[in-house]
Order: sequence, then C-alpha cells, then structure tokens
Amino acid sequence: MKTSNVVHMNPARVKTNGVELVYDTFGDRSARPLLLIQGLGMQMIGWDDEFCSALAARGYWVIRFDNRDIGQSTKFDEAGMPDIPAMIRLQMIGKPIQSPYSLLDMAEDTVGLLNALGNKSTHVVGISMGGMIAQNLAICHPERVRTLTSIMSSTNAPGLPGPKPQ
Repeated sequence: MKTSNVVHMNPARVKTNGVELVYDTFGDRSARPLLLIQGLGMQMIGWDDEFCSALAARGYWVIRFDNRDIGQSTKFDEAGMPDIPAMIRLQMIGKPIQSPYSLLDMAEDTVGLLNALGNKSTHVVGISMGGMIAQNLAICHPERVRTLTSIMSSTNAPGLPGPKPQ
C-alpha cells in the first residue's frame, strides 16, 4: 500500500478543558475521522507515522494527540509523580484515589479536541488507559463515537482480572 503521498500535518495546539493539547493529523480532512488515544505515559508518537499513514491511505483522517501530562501537552508537575502501584492497591480494596484529574476529565479533553477540529463524530481507538478514556467518551458522549476499539484495556469493574506482568 502506498503511503508516501499521505498528508501529515505538523503538530498544532488546542486549548480545551483548562489544558493545552498537542495533536497532529494524517490524510485528507474530508475522509472518515479516526481518533487514536494513547495509554498511560505514552506520547502520540507511540502511534508511529507509518501506522498512521497506512490508516490514512485506507481512507481515514487520522488524529493523534498527547494526553494531558504527557509529551508536549499541559503538565501537572506540581501534582508530583503518581504512585501507580499504590493507586491500584487502593482501587482493589475499594478505597478512594486522590488525583488532580480523572479519566472523565481526559475524555472531556478529547471532546474539546474534536470540537476544535470541527469533528461531530469519529471512529475511536484507545490503547490501555487510552481505551479507558475512549470508553468514558463513548458513555458520556455516545453521539461523538462512531465505533470504539479498545486495545489492552478494561473497565476496571470489580471482579475483573487485573493486568499481568506478561
């Protein structure tokens, strides 16, 4: 499949939901939109250029972005580094988790990005935590999600198995 003539827009910034997100796109803006949401600690470039170009060559307008607190998007340095294992332990025993923002906030960030791009609805692909953000987007804004693909993700509902090292 030929991807060499796929248009790749340089990174841009959008202000939404009290943060600034950095994003870029691949392909024809009039094509079917496809939003890629990365997981915890992963920048948008984790969806590599070749992969994004291949999707664009198949008729999608591919949008990828850095979630808040990663890459070139707004950082919450004053909140410090989260202790993820401790947060998982708290969740497993049903205790509240303190965090400067939630997955719902991140889903709202995504809505703001879509609004800024003039996008009414899109195909959504999320990996790991990005899948959780995508699920929240679909629950809170079902009209914005054409299809949802959740990769290596969970709802984190009680009783579901947790992640394994392998």
